[in-house]
Amino acid sequence: MLTSIKNNKFSYESQKLGMMYFRVAVVLFGAQLLMGLIAAIQFIYPDFLYGIFDFSVARMVHINALVVWMLYAMIGSVYLMLPDETGRETVGIGLGKLAFWVLTAAVTVVVLVYIFIQIGPGKESTIWLINEGREYLEAPRWADIGIVVVVLIFYYNVFFTYIKGRQTGVMTVMVANLMALAGLYLAGMFFTDNISVDQYWWWWVIHLWVEATWEVFVGTLAAYALIQIIDAKREIVEMWLWIEVLMLFGSGILGLGHHYFWIGTPEYWWEIGALFSALEPVPLVAMFVHVLYDWGKEQGAHGDKPVIKNGPAMAWIVTNAFGNFLGAGIWGFFHTLPQVNIYTHGSQFTAAHGHLAFFGAYATILIGMMYMGIQKANGFERLKATFNSKMAIFLITFGVLGMTVALTIAGYEQVLVERAELGGGWDAYFTAQALPWMKQAMGWRLVMGVVTFIGFVYLVLDLLTIAKKQKN
Repeated sequence: MLTSIKNNKFSYESQKLGMMYFRVAVVLFGAQLLMGLIAAIQFIYPDFLYGIFDFSVARMVHINALVVWMLYAMIGSVYLMLPDETGRETVGIGLGKLAFWVLTAAVTVVVLVYIFIQIGPGKESTIWLINEGREYLEAPRWADIGIVVVVLIFYYNVFFTYIKGRQTGVMTVMVANLMALAGLYLAGMFFTDNISVDQYWWWWVIHLWVEATWEVFVGTLAAYALIQIIDAKREIVEMWLWIEVLMLFGSGILGLGHHYFWIGTPEYWWEIGALFSALEPVPLVAMFVHVLYDWGKEQGAHGDKPVIKNGPAMAWIVTNAFGNFLGAGIWGFFHTLPQVNIYTHGSQFTAAHGHLAFFGAYATILIGMMYMGIQKANGFERLKATFNSKMAIFLITFGVLGMTVALTIAGYEQVLVERAELGGGWDAYFTAQALPWMKQAMGWRLVMGVVTFIGFVYLVLDLLTIAKKQKN
């Protein structure tokens, strides 16, 4: 992956830029997992790094690194696919490269501030220079503005490349979705002293940004990847892509309702939110199953042996289709039903859903796109899975599933003891934290986190060496 900087067979500068984004994404992915391990240790041993690198900081960097590495990988994926879909070089590629270096410098500064400065006084200067204080959106205000500028440059490049090039259904959906992707982030950038109003708009970023625009984004990547890897029929993937757009923008907006009750809005939003949140992953799974069925039938009718052009990428895309349905759909539906959410809200159920949903819905497809980048960088007709490829996908998937189960058990303990039996008060929280079921569950969460990190090491080794192994 690193060697493709100097030695590659890309036909377009855009795809080289995509690989630059992938490289930073992998580094941030590793930082996210490392911070998660530190936080998991601190949950069991609170004195670990106390006063030096506290749990609140490790958790903050863990979550923000997750969001940022995925954004890097998303932008890299678009630069990779854009020339293939439009048939031309990306417009404004020099500006795109400048935006990459500006964004990378800004992210580096923000991370250093998170680690070494961490907090500041309750003044306007803290919001601008250290931390805005909104959970999951902790970037200082200057970095927020910088992210918006970088995304606008990115959107300019994509939009005008689309206008001047071939206009496929996949890119039409991508261009429309990127407008929403850029616009929704703005909803979390203004301040109000009314906490309910502030939370209302905050959820538009945290939920709708992720559960509508990111889901559609993943659908376009899956459609492109299936066309590239197994020569899937474009009319099939684009049909399901449009269905996904209709369902996700409708269900994504209505799905917001499962947060609304907690900020003082009417109870009917609970039912609406729970139902429509669960529908979001359905079109992606349907597209994948339909494409595979059609592909297998076509190959069988002609007596051909099915050929997969990129084994590792295909494995990650399969994981994405069903991981999305399991993590975002089923695990999300577990605790968004109103009769359940009154007990599970803010418990480890939320963490269980979050871990599996982000992994199943987003990390998997983005890792698959990295393998597609390696294949294109080296001009391979086929890219075959190696031992490292198989170990990476097995250990990472097993580790994330293990963490999800452990966090779900911890959530059950909280619901039964802290919420139902003891009434959810301050004392109830600490009583539940001290019980053996919670300690054992969080212990297993740490063990599975280590497994996931080992899988990540295999993944990095594979990304660095798979091209060389294919040539031998």
